[in-house]
Amino acid sequence: MKFELYTDVALTRDLPERRLRRGDIVKLVDHHMAPDGTEEYSIEVFNAVGETIAVTAVPASALEALRDDEVLCARQLS
Repeated sequence: MKFELYTDVALTRDLPERRLRRGDIVKLVDHHMAPDGTEEYSIEVFNAVGETIAVTAVPASALEALRDDEVLCARQLS
């Protein structure tokens, strides 16, 4: 799926090496192809007060659009 840059999307899987979980909201900052030819996005992750806590690349399959039947919540970064 193609996403518009600088929009918010949700993770579809945990990224334990970054302490991120499925459902966490991330901002898309770049779109590119991985060395293996798969579609990837660079993402930026913010804490609840707007500070950057992670920047990384993930495959497009690890992202999903936000829906109007979802509610945002806060969790403690473990």
